[in-house]
Amino acid sequence: MHTLFLNDWLAAHPDIEAVPERDLYVVARYMIPVDATLAQGCLEASGIPAMLADAHLMQTDLLLAPALGGVRLLVPAEHVQTAHEVLLALARGDFALDEDAPDGEWRTPV
Repeated sequence: MHTLFLNDWLAAHPDIEAVPERDLYVVARYMIPVDATLAQGCLEASGIPAMLADAHLMQTDLLLAPALGGVRLLVPAEHVQTAHEVLLALARGDFALDEDAPDGEWRTPV
């Protein structure tokens, strides 16, 4: 039943792609490796295991980014939907530092 629900969700989100012969999904691509590392950190801080693919190759030569399609951010199938929500929160700025907070304090994501 869970797989059926995931398949329906993936059909509605064609930008999420499966990694062939693995239980991993590409939830985002980044042309700048540091942006990919930041997103990976937000996922991991949210309890979602995440890994990057092609990050070291891209850091070696950023001109390869368009040819390779960017750094791929991968998560296991059971975390795809939650990862998508976390990445949307990151894009909205929910993980931004509060400029008025004392040093070292993070603003809690909404």
